[in-house]
Amino acid sequence: MSAVLNTLKADPRLLALAAPYCNMTPVELLAYFHCRRQIRYFSVIDEEQNTPEKLDGILRNRFEFNHQPYQLDGAFDWLSNPCADVEWLILLHKFYYAVGLGRRFQQTDDTRYRDKWQALTRSWFDNVPVDFLSSDVTGRRVQNWIFAYRYFVSAAAEPLIDAEFHLDFLASLQQQVAYLCDNLTPARNHRTLELYAIFLAAVVFPELRGADEWLSFSIRELQRNLQTDLLPDGVHCELSTDYHHIVLRNFLGIRRLAMLNNIELPADMDETIKKALSFCLHAHKPDGFIPAISDGDSANFLDLLRQGHELYDDPAMLYVATAGQQGQAPTECSKTFASSGYSILRSGWGDQDDAYQDERYLFFDCAPLGAGNHGHLDLLNIEVAAYGRSLIVDPGRYTYDESGDTNWRVLFRRTGYHNTVQVDGKNQTLYAPHIRKYKIQGPEPAREFKCALHRPGFDYLHGIAASHEYPVIHERKILFIAGQYWLICDLLRAEQAHDYELRFHLDALAEHRTTTSVNSAGLWVDSPNLVILQAPQLDTRLTLESGFISPSYGVKHPAPVVNFSAHAANYCFLTVLFPYQSTPPEFTLEQLPVSQNGQAVGSTSASALRLHNQQARGEYYDELFLAHRAGAGYEFADLNTESAFLFRRLDREGRILAWHSADKS
Repeated sequence: MSAVLNTLKADPRLLALAAPYCNMTPVELLAYFHCRRQIRYFSVIDEEQNTPEKLDGILRNRFEFNHQPYQLDGAFDWLSNPCADVEWLILLHKFYYAVGLGRRFQQTDDTRYRDKWQALTRSWFDNVPVDFLSSDVTGRRVQNWIFAYRYFVSAAAEPLIDAEFHLDFLASLQQQVAYLCDNLTPARNHRTLELYAIFLAAVVFPELRGADEWLSFSIRELQRNLQTDLLPDGVHCELSTDYHHIVLRNFLGIRRLAMLNNIELPADMDETIKKALSFCLHAHKPDGFIPAISDGDSANFLDLLRQGHELYDDPAMLYVATAGQQGQAPTECSKTFASSGYSILRSGWGDQDDAYQDERYLFFDCAPLGAGNHGHLDLLNIEVAAYGRSLIVDPGRYTYDESGDTNWRVLFRRTGYHNTVQVDGKNQTLYAPHIRKYKIQGPEPAREFKCALHRPGFDYLHGIAASHEYPVIHERKILFIAGQYWLICDLLRAEQAHDYELRFHLDALAEHRTTTSVNSAGLWVDSPNLVILQAPQLDTRLTLESGFISPSYGVKHPAPVVNFSAHAANYCFLTVLFPYQSTPPEFTLEQLPVSQNGQAVGSTSASALRLHNQQARGEYYDELFLAHRAGAGYEFADLNTESAFLFRRLDREGRILAWHSADKS
C-alpha cells in the first residue's frame, strides 16, 4: 500500500487510473492500452469538418469553421475568439479535426498529423480550464478525443505517440468526464450527447477511476432522456429535423457500442429508437436530404438508416438508405406523426412507375415551437420536392449570431421567411429584443391539426393556426391529387381587413429562372420543375421577391420568393403546385361557382376548382371541392355534397376515373 501511495504522490496523474493500472509506468500504460483487445469500439467522423483541405490547413494553424477561416499563430490563445460568432470558438474546442488527423495519419503514415494532434491536445489541457464553455462542448470534445485515440493507439500498428503525453491525455479525459457527470445539461439534445460521452468513456476506458459508476449512471440517465425527450411518435421534442437526427445518431452509437461489448440496455430503448428511425425514414426527401425545419441544416442522414437496418434487420430502412437499390419499399407512402404535428406526403418509393428520386414529396409543419430555443415562427409551413430536387424550401437557419448590420438570425427565423401566410407583416409569435438578443416573448399560436387522411392516390391535411399577435384565424388545407400535384388552400378569417402575404420560397436553382404572369387564365409562376398557379381573383397581387436559403450553417444563396398578397377581412388563397420533370404541363384552372340552398356562396364558405390537364399522363378533368363552413349541402358542377372535401377525376367523355370524399361516398 505504501508503494502505491508513494507512486501516486510522485505522479498525481496516476490518480486518474484505478488499480492496478495506477501502478504502471507511462511506458507500460501505453503498451497495455495498445495491446488490449477486449474493448471494441468505432470512430465517428464529421466529413464536413475534415476535408483534406481543412486538415492540411490545420497543420499550418489555419482553422476554418462555418466557412470562416482564420490563421492563428503557433501559440494561440484558446480562450480568445478571432470571430464575432461564438459558434466558431465552440467548434475549435469540440476537436472534430482530431478525428480527421487520426484518420489521415492511419491512411498516410505522415507523422505531421500525429504530431499536430499531440501538440493541439497538449496545448488544450495545458491552457484551458475544464469548465470553459458549456458542458455540451465538453461532451463533444470527449467523444472526438476518444474517436481520434482509436487511430493513434487502439487500431495503430505501433503506438507511435509519446508515453508521457498519453498519460496526460488519460488524466485530462478522466477529469473532463468526471466534470460532465457533475455538470450535465438539464435536458434534451445536449444532455444526450453528454451522456453518450460518459457512456463511451466508461466502455472504452474501464481502467479509469470512476468508470464503473459512469457506466451505470449513463445507462440510467440515457433511458430517462430517451423517455422524456422523444415524443410518443418518436420525434425529438425540440421539433428540429436536424437536431432529431443528431440525437438519433447519438442513441444509435450507444446501441451499437453496447452490442459490441455485450452491455445490456433497458429493453424499451429499442422500441423508442425504432420510432425515431421511422421519422428519419419518412422525413428524408427523394434526393436523400432532410428539410431544414426549425434550426438546422438540410443534411443527409441516410447512414443512420443503414445502422438501423444492421441493428434491427428492417428491409425498409435499407431500401431508403440505398434509394431503392436494396431492401424492401416501406408499406406507407404518406405518414403523419400526430404527437409532433408533422406530416409527410409522398407519391411513392420508386417501386412503381417513377424512379425513386422523381417521386413527389411534401412536408407539412403543424407543430408547436418545441422545447428549447430552436423553433422558428413557421406554423403551417411546407416544403416540396420532386424530380430529384427541392422546389419549395424552408430557408433554414443560416446563423445563431446576431451581430452585424443585418440580424440574419432574426430574419431567417421570422414568419416571413417560411412558406406560410404572414399577417400585417408580423410574426406569428412576439419576437423582440431582450437584453442583448432577440427572444420569443409572447405565447405561441394556438394550433389544431384537425385532419390527416391518407389513401392510395389521395391525401388530405387540415391545420389551423390562431396567433395572439393579430385577430386572424389561418386554416391551411392540402389536397394531394393522384400523387401528381397539390392544391393548397389558405383560408383567412377576421372581422376587419388585414394585409395577407402568402409566400413560397423557391430553391436557389430558380434564381434568375423564374417568371410570373397575371392574366385572365390566372396568376402564373413558372420556375424550374414547378408551376405555381392561382385562379384569378381581383384582390390578389402576385410579386416576386428577393430572398435567401441556407442549406448549411454560415452559407446562404440568393433564391426567389413568390408572394401572393391581398388586403381583406375574410379571404381564401387557392394555389396549385404542379411539379414536372422536363416539359411544363399544359393545363387550365377555373374557379367553379358554389351554391347553398340555391344561393351563391363565396370562396370563404366553400371553394371549387376545375383543372383541365391536356398532357402528362393523359387528358383529364379534375374537380376539387372544399367546404369551409358546416351546414347544409353545397352544389357545384352537377354535384350536391355535404362532404368536407371532394375530388373527382373525369376523362374527356365524362367518365369517372377517380373519386375521393370525406365520407367515402
